[in-house]
Amino acid sequence: MILNLDPRSNTPIWEQVVHQIKELILKEILLPKDKLPSVRELSATLLINPNTVSKAYQELERQGIIETLRGKGTFVSASITPRADEHKINALMQQFKQLVIEASYLGIDHKTLSQWLQKYSDELGGINSHVESE
Repeated sequence: MILNLDPRSNTPIWEQVVHQIKELILKEILLPKDKLPSVRELSATLLINPNTVSKAYQELERQGIIETLRGKGTFVSASITPRADEHKINALMQQFKQLVIEASYLGIDHKTLSQWLQKYSDELGGINSHVESE
C-alpha cells in the first residue's frame, strides 16, 4: 500500500492517511476484505509515529470503512455503508463553496469545474459506486 504524505501540508498526517486509504478503496486498489498493514508496519513504512496511524485507523473504523478483528488484523469492510454526518456534510458544502469562489477569481468557469468533477468522479469509479445501496 503506497501512500504519499506531505509533511508540509496544512492537513494533519493522520487525515492524509485517511483520505488516501479512502481513495485507494474507491480506485479499487484496496478491495473489500483486503488486509491492511498493522499500525506498527504502516508507521515503519511511512516513517511516522504509530499513534498517527492508530488515529487514522480509528477514524476509518468509526466511518465504517475498515474493521479490526481481534487477533486477525485490520481489513477493508466487506460492505461500506454510507453514513449521513450532518457536521461533515456542512463542512464539505463550505469547502465546495470556497472552491467555487476561488475558481471564479482564477477565471475558471462553471463548465470547467463540472468537467473536473466528472473526471475525478470517473477516476474514482463514480460517486458511491463502492457503497452498498440500501
